[in-house]
Amino acid sequence: MSHPVLLVIAHGSRDPRHAATVHALTERVRAQRPGLRVETGFLEFNAPSVPRVLERLAAEGADEIIALPLLLTRAFHAKTDIPSVLREARARLPRLHIRQADVLGPSPLLNATLDRRLREAGARPGDLPRTGLVLASAGSTDPEAIAVIAEIARELRHTGWCAVRPAFASAALPRTEDAVRALRAGGVDRVAVAPYVIAPGRLPDRIAAGAEAAGADVLADVLGPAPELARLLLDRYDEARVPVGASLSA
Repeated sequence: MSHPVLLVIAHGSRDPRHAATVHALTERVRAQRPGLRVETGFLEFNAPSVPRVLERLAAEGADEIIALPLLLTRAFHAKTDIPSVLREARARLPRLHIRQADVLGPSPLLNATLDRRLREAGARPGDLPRTGLVLASAGSTDPEAIAVIAEIARELRHTGWCAVRPAFASAALPRTEDAVRALRAGGVDRVAVAPYVIAPGRLPDRIAAGAEAAGADVLADVLGPAPELARLLLDRYDEARVPVGASLSA
């Protein structure tokens, strides 16, 4: 094969919308780069599992894989789960050369995807000076991941919103509804909630429920199979494929 296979590694969910969204995103990646082989594997709940995909690729003669975590921050899955799965695969399939790409965030392309979803939900540029934004992520116990979300919120404050607060669906505080209410208490006229989550599932549903319970004016959809997100996957693939300082010729 002339190019490494791109293996997108998603967490997986019992919610069928999760896998459907992941597959729609990888289809968009294929459409943006025809000829690139793109496979999808899941850590749990969904098939095919990452080990099964790697075994199939090895049997079909693939020799180079770039494993890309479909994750927005470097937390437990990126630091522990996925490296462990890939180490075991390398030991069982020594002919496969497997490299792990970086996580997706932070990135201007993610911010562009958030902006797309907010506009689709009804956020208008003229309303931003009187609108507060809640950046609602799934949550993590990893301090690095929490710090990244807080930094993104600070950056978004400079894009026109009158205030921006981070929120978390699990593992950390505040919850979405509390962040919405805090913005209201601070005198903000309108509040928009942007889920910083790739695919639907239990935690995004919790974000939506919190936004609705607190009376948010705008609730954006999850990031989903947006063209900007597909482009970001290809950027991370290219970064992992080419050593630092080298040029990309294909």
